Amino acid sequence: MTIAQALTAAAAKHTTPGFVAAASHNGKPLYSGATGALAFGAPAPMADDSIFWLASMTKAVTATAAMQLVEAGKLDLDAPIGKLLPELGRAQVFDGFAPDGSVKLRAPKRPITLRHLLTHTSGHVYDMWNADFAKAAKLLGIPGLGTSLNAALDTPLMFDPGTNWEYGIGIDWAGKAVEAASGKPLDAYVEDHIATPLGMVDTSFTPRASWATRHAGMTARTPDGGIKAFDMPAPEAPEFHGGGGGLHGTAHDYLRFLQMILNRGTLDGARILKPETVAAMQANHLGDVALRTLTSAAPHLTNNLDLAQGAPAHWGLSWQINPAPGADGRSAGSVAWAGLANCYYWADPATNVAGVLLMQMLPFADAQAMALFGAFERAVYAAVSA
Repeated sequence: MTIAQALTAAAAKHTTPGFVAAASHNGKPLYSGATGALAFGAPAPMADDSIFWLASMTKAVTATAAMQLVEAGKLDLDAPIGKLLPELGRAQVFDGFAPDGSVKLRAPKRPITLRHLLTHTSGHVYDMWNADFAKAAKLLGIPGLGTSLNAALDTPLMFDPGTNWEYGIGIDWAGKAVEAASGKPLDAYVEDHIATPLGMVDTSFTPRASWATRHAGMTARTPDGGIKAFDMPAPEAPEFHGGGGGLHGTAHDYLRFLQMILNRGTLDGARILKPETVAAMQANHLGDVALRTLTSAAPHLTNNLDLAQGAPAHWGLSWQINPAPGADGRSAGSVAWAGLANCYYWADPATNVAGVLLMQMLPFADAQAMALFGAFERAVYAAVSA
């Protein structure tokens, strides 16, 4: 069975929106294909070059930018980042709720570092997976991250830096560090130092007018298991570009980024990172701190989050690492992560295989979307071993 046949068979079993899948092996295209409609209920078909909001797939790109500046001596993984970003130097730790219902805060026991930001050990979290933070943010008047207001990032820490792991806005702050260290806005830095050198011609923090007929429409899972269309407009005047989730792009572009990682930092003559930097990004940086399932506090946005699906998992500098072979074919040491609208990727250094599956549907970690991703991954490895 070909990859296309496997995807067609898997899609027939589920109610999922249109999607694009792409994979490579040994630096060469292995598969690229589109299924379904560009927008639910509309006639235009999905296409290989359709544009998607990549959400947290942005994180690996921002981390790459930060590590370029570490290489250049402009950022330090382990120096207190508050020296560069005073707002983080003033961050307080959530210490529960007082008897009158107010939020109790205290000073952190150690300063935040860039390593903490890239590994989600800074104490920053997302309200969608932390009910206490969601309640505290409301009491403190902190706007939602979707507003793209700087005040949305000025949040209390939910634990002392370096003592726990919880997925959160740390890499948005890493994007701020890139700006402060480089003297460039994040969008310009990524364009100049990553997207353009890699030929990622359809990747940007700001949706382009020319994309109007190519951008996939957003959908939502309904209570009966179906899907419906809904609008999710981007902020008109964002105060910051979200290093943790602001990019838009294509499967083809992101696959080029992953191939650069698999090539140990280079692609088509463009050196983006040093080999030793890529190796460091692919290493476990959590030590004894364990990943855990995150319980949804916003069911309309996300299901419970465990992309390792019960298997052991480590964390590198922006992505999850599986220390043992994966159930669907990937090798031990592969890196992977995802984006909120059910976008997924993995890169396997042992076999030089990478894959990307993009759709635009909430809530995240949808069971049918993840089953489709698993079928895609299995088909890719079957094609490689054939």
